[in-house]
Amino acid sequence: MHDPATLLRVLVQQRHWRYRDFAAAFARAASQAGLPGLSVSEAQFRRWTSGRIKTLPGPDTCRVLERLFEVETVALFGPPPTPSPTTSGAPVAYDLESDIAMTARDAADEAGAAAAQCVSDTTIDQLRDDALALARSYGAVSAFDIFRRARVLRTEAEHQRGLTQVPAQQQDLLIVAGQACALLSTAAFDLGSLDDSARLARSAALYGEMARFDPLRAYATGSLAICAYFTGRPSEAVRQARTALAYAGLGDTARRRLLSIEARAHGHLGDHERATRALVASTRQDQGERDELHDGVGGEFAFSEERLLMSNGTTALLVGDGPGAEATAQRALDLVSSRPPARQSASVRGKAAADLAAAQLLRGDLDAATVTLETVWAIPEDQRVAGLLERTGTLRRALTAPAFRGASTAVTLGERIEEFGRRSAPRQLGTGRGLLAIDS
Repeated sequence: MHDPATLLRVLVQQRHWRYRDFAAAFARAASQAGLPGLSVSEAQFRRWTSGRIKTLPGPDTCRVLERLFEVETVALFGPPPTPSPTTSGAPVAYDLESDIAMTARDAADEAGAAAAQCVSDTTIDQLRDDALALARSYGAVSAFDIFRRARVLRTEAEHQRGLTQVPAQQQDLLIVAGQACALLSTAAFDLGSLDDSARLARSAALYGEMARFDPLRAYATGSLAICAYFTGRPSEAVRQARTALAYAGLGDTARRRLLSIEARAHGHLGDHERATRALVASTRQDQGERDELHDGVGGEFAFSEERLLMSNGTTALLVGDGPGAEATAQRALDLVSSRPPARQSASVRGKAAADLAAAQLLRGDLDAATVTLETVWAIPEDQRVAGLLERTGTLRRALTAPAFRGASTAVTLGERIEEFGRRSAPRQLGTGRGLLAIDS
């Protein structure tokens, strides 16, 4: 068979150069020739060394090649010289051993590049476990720490996604990145960054859409609804909650959460009838249906019975149902206390206690509210999240009602509420600017 070897190929083999070695030497020669930035692609290098070219490279490239090998370009791309017995000195010889070694190295490089188009299933399993652990630790870890860890998780999932072309791995990594983004949204909300929380929730919903994973889309859209009514747009919150409820593949837990969110949105609108209807519906989701996010991962993605009670107690307050709010908030507190210590959510306890105190103030019992608020004061500073601060802000305003005017206890409680908020994580970290709207 005809050997298409060129003198350039022989010279490259003699130097044991692979593409990256040739490219580095070419770049140095180009710089020395006054042509910085001139380079050669790997595909071009392969064509040159295989002899598969019909025309010479451009003038600048020829200059660099001649400087690099000290041979005219025409000769470089021509056949190597044939050894002659009459020729004095050592002729340029074809080095078969070098050719084999170079071929082996090239094959290894290219096989490695092909293998790099996927990532280890073990790596994906670890990232999936990391997302699960992060979601399940949310109630016991500060929002600030959750935010930092979720950011690292999303970055790593995206990095690994860039290394694989396997569709199933791409989907798995999209879901992990989306879960991390959803947790980032929740943490940003808890820290008082409401606009950024909404932006992150939209990103999480987009991850769910790309992965064709509707439970993630539903969770993120529900988070958008929460952001909407906390920023004074309850009608938008209703729309978002209903959009999320229309997604396929949701379990009872997901629907329970979304109906509770819808009830709160109607409560913010002052629509007693629709709020009550959604509230009742949220307590009747018991078809035994599950999904992989709200039930499979759980943790922050779940919606425990005490969270449902706490949220519905808030809705009762919004529609002026003081007795209902008081009974529901007390049940939430009792349920939290019945859990093992590791499963007791400080956030839920604080919010339910604040709602209970608000209901007690609604019926004029300042002494009972004072006792209940001891539970609120005990919430650690790094667990004093936006939802709790919104409730204590409501309490602060309730204490200025005519019924409590001139009462020293009311003044003292108001001062404690202000100090409680000042020492909260959002205010200490400077992320609570979004709380100004919901506190006013």
